[in-house]
Amino acid sequence: MTETLTRTHDPAVLVLEDGRRYEGRAYGARGRTLGELVFATGMTGYQETLTDPSYAGQIVMMTAPHIGNTGMNDEDMESSRIWVAGFVVRDPSRVVSNFRSLRSLEDDLEEAGIVGICGVDTRAITRHIRSAGAMRAGVFSGDAASLTHGEQLELVLGGAEMEGLNLSGTVSTADSYTLPAEGERIGSVAVLDLGVKTSTLRYLAERGFDVHVVPQTITAEEVLESAPDALFFSNGPGDPAASDRHVDLLRTTLREGLPYFGICFGNQLLGRALGFGTYKLPFGHRGINQPVLDRATGRVEITAHNHGFAVDAPIDRVSESSEGFGRVEVSHYDLNDDVVEGLNCLDIPAFSVQYHPESAAGPHDANYLFDRFREMVIANRSEHATTEGDDA
Repeated sequence: MTETLTRTHDPAVLVLEDGRRYEGRAYGARGRTLGELVFATGMTGYQETLTDPSYAGQIVMMTAPHIGNTGMNDEDMESSRIWVAGFVVRDPSRVVSNFRSLRSLEDDLEEAGIVGICGVDTRAITRHIRSAGAMRAGVFSGDAASLTHGEQLELVLGGAEMEGLNLSGTVSTADSYTLPAEGERIGSVAVLDLGVKTSTLRYLAERGFDVHVVPQTITAEEVLESAPDALFFSNGPGDPAASDRHVDLLRTTLREGLPYFGICFGNQLLGRALGFGTYKLPFGHRGINQPVLDRATGRVEITAHNHGFAVDAPIDRVSESSEGFGRVEVSHYDLNDDVVEGLNCLDIPAFSVQYHPESAAGPHDANYLFDRFREMVIANRSEHATTEGDDA
């Protein structure tokens, strides 16, 4: 057990765009940061949260009061770096106690230049965000803490709105790379990296896929030329309404009969490709304890979420795709607010879920979806082989 006294004597302030101010102590790097303030309800898994590219552009506030007690390690990273714009906690742990811990949380925040704040009433702030909605905010410490109230608020109001923001280029890989299949190889999958997490790639490889991760700049023609057995769209940050190019790519590949699986952002983009709209949730779903109903089985799954946007589709009936892809059903929905959490195409090999079935640091209720994807790809390949044999 290593004692690591936090360096939290310097003043800091969290400023919301509606003018509310919460004074606390600096945590992590000193300076100023701007972003959309959101809250995450997980009792654990802060390292996975911090390194999830879907949180790019957001100041993340943990609702669990005591954060940092297990430190940081190199095994639970969901990407190569910390992506959050800022970090808000109530009581940072003064002691790191875990056999895998290599560093303290504050060490990594400081090393990554992440400006944070602690010692604030996160419960009160969460209740306010639940009522008023997620909003732009800023954390100010060090020299930035001495700015006037008006100067700080002006900076916050000058920050970017998440609505209409495309962040895929910020988080995607610049170059393609491949993870080889583990065990029996069944084929290859092209993974469009919109902010993909390491655990997602690992689960796909474990299902027998050669996982070809490609940058978000790839074209539909380039995808089809590589002849993958399936296509996967990852999670990612930003507004799906600002990703027309990825929607067009998906429509083209779906029309070519390529099997598709999407999660989170990939669910929203499938919704748009099928002809549905998307909209911004008041405060989103973020955490590892969201109850979702699987309509096919009637089973309630506890799932991991990180999304501020959702698909606008009817949950009470089968719909017809306005883009010519046949019948579509909402396969899953959130029991807290009836938000669409999954889409299933009945006439083409494509489905998606809004939550994160790889659920690193969370429940594993939805892990079967990777098996479902594997089975869909195998069935689609068998069907094509049979059709080609009949034609011959």
